[in-house]
Amino acid sequence: MWSSLSGRTVIVTGSSRGIGRGIALRFGAEGCQVLAVSRQRDDAEKVAAEITAAGGIAKAIAADVTRREDMQAMAQAARDAFGRIDILCANAGIFPAATLDTMTESDFDAVIDTNLKGTFLAVSACIADMKRQRSGRIILTSSITGPVTGFPGWSHYGASKAGQLGFMRTAAIELAPHGITVNAVLPGNIATEGLAGLGSDYVRKMEASVPMGRLGSVADIAHAALFFASDEAAYVTGQSLVVDGGQILPESLAALES
Repeated sequence: MWSSLSGRTVIVTGSSRGIGRGIALRFGAEGCQVLAVSRQRDDAEKVAAEITAAGGIAKAIAADVTRREDMQAMAQAARDAFGRIDILCANAGIFPAATLDTMTESDFDAVIDTNLKGTFLAVSACIADMKRQRSGRIILTSSITGPVTGFPGWSHYGASKAGQLGFMRTAAIELAPHGITVNAVLPGNIATEGLAGLGSDYVRKMEASVPMGRLGSVADIAHAALFFASDEAAYVTGQSLVVDGGQILPESLAALES
């Protein structure tokens, strides 16, 4: 599909499941050399094995995005295995629910550290390589929750995802002279293990709130990431792409019932 991606090296954080796994598998199918990153090495190795079993090229590493030394080791692993870093998909994220009256300081810090600080540390670890090459693609997995919408129990998550977009805009300005683009995909409700864990009632209500009448797939998000990573998107930076089946469009549920 994207001929410009073949042979590129891509790092995918949070690649053991859900959207991250979908992104890693899709980039592998496009001929990219993939470094699958997860906190648990076994989980990362399973994804890498899936890619290689399908004829692709992949390696795995255990790394925590909240730790600077882990992100530096991640970047070094990509250099050692593939010789360069072309694309970073900063996807790692958590979304534990907690209302404001029950949320603890540690609850808040854990989400901000993983989703926002983790984005900064992952990007920081990779930009020197991209600058030397005078090219690079950075794709953030944000969300409609925070930048566009809100949902009870996810104020810390929403803050982290909105923060990613603020980070993205200035990072895009700073890195543009070096041929590096920074963009974000904003998923709506995507059918993943995490979403299924919220219960069947939640899933049914979410499907009813989407004009297309269904949840998105991890492939829908991976395709958006592929576009941002491609040469075809070389003049696109500092932008966010909502992939939500039209979820944010209705003024209210009544708009879908009329």
